Amino acid sequence: MKDPFGRKITYLRVSVTDRCNFRCTYCMAEDMVFLPKADILSLEELDRICTAFVHRGVRKLRLSGGEPLVRRGVMSLFRSLGRHLDSGDLDELTLTTNATQLAKHAAELFDCGVRRVNVSMDTLDPKTFDALTRGGRLHQVLEGVEAAASAGLGVKINTVALRGVNETEIPDLVGWCGQNGFDLTLIETMPMGEIDADRTDYYLPLAKVREQLQSRWTLTDIPETTGGPSTYVSIGETGKKVGFITPMSHNFCESCNRVRLTCTGKLYMCLGQDDHVDLRAAVREAESDGPLMEAIDKAIAHKPKGHDFVIDPATKTPSVQRHMNVTGG
Repeated sequence: MKDPFGRKITYLRVSVTDRCNFRCTYCMAEDMVFLPKADILSLEELDRICTAFVHRGVRKLRLSGGEPLVRRGVMSLFRSLGRHLDSGDLDELTLTTNATQLAKHAAELFDCGVRRVNVSMDTLDPKTFDALTRGGRLHQVLEGVEAAASAGLGVKINTVALRGVNETEIPDLVGWCGQNGFDLTLIETMPMGEIDADRTDYYLPLAKVREQLQSRWTLTDIPETTGGPSTYVSIGETGKKVGFITPMSHNFCESCNRVRLTCTGKLYMCLGQDDHVDLRAAVREAESDGPLMEAIDKAIAHKPKGHDFVIDPATKTPSVQRHMNVTGG
């Protein structure tokens, strides 16, 4: 599959649920209203759509949420999708998680063919973690991370850089990741969905964070690319990588190779725009995959060149009204 700008689409990110056992202040409102179950794709429908994308040339699948591992029965989806790894039609099956369920599922994930996980974790301070997640327990996350590593899963930590929240501890987080053999990706907060706070209070440009890191660590730019939004540096003292994702301060869309499927079957061609194609209708209205394949092709043909993330300074409203937990972050 190629989009109108010649970019090859080889990566599908899938939100299997909008539900999460955290309520991170920069991501959700405290009293979130979640989708009715009737609107959510079944695990069988998710498998069917993912398989159609594999047949169209997608080589990497990432399951996310919300928190994907809180969905009942989700391990059956991992196990079913693992057949595409066995056949050689898929290069990688992975997930993004808050790690609270990894102690329970890490070994089975490895058995299903998953070889690495991205763990969302923004602080190593228990009190800050509790406040940021509205009641999350850091020790549960750390136990999950340890279980993942013990099961043979590679671990990458994803951290949203938040002004006034975790900016002073990011250099220490780099050191902790190095000690444990983890890579780290730093992310600017994204204006997606209404929350209870003013996102401009949280926004921390990563150029500033990089300057802070350079005062303690030896950073060397490396040319590594995954087709995604990160630019990378190696940390001389630890040998591990730090990635920078800058949706606000730098449009990173030149080599975008991905699309995103929501748990309701909406396919978004761009994280930062609202145009989408409804794949749920194509799945539920026909037993054959013909209409589904046509809908996928239509979507890829309308993938935009890039996003335009902004926070309206007058109204403080986000660029995109849907929350990240619905989109497959």
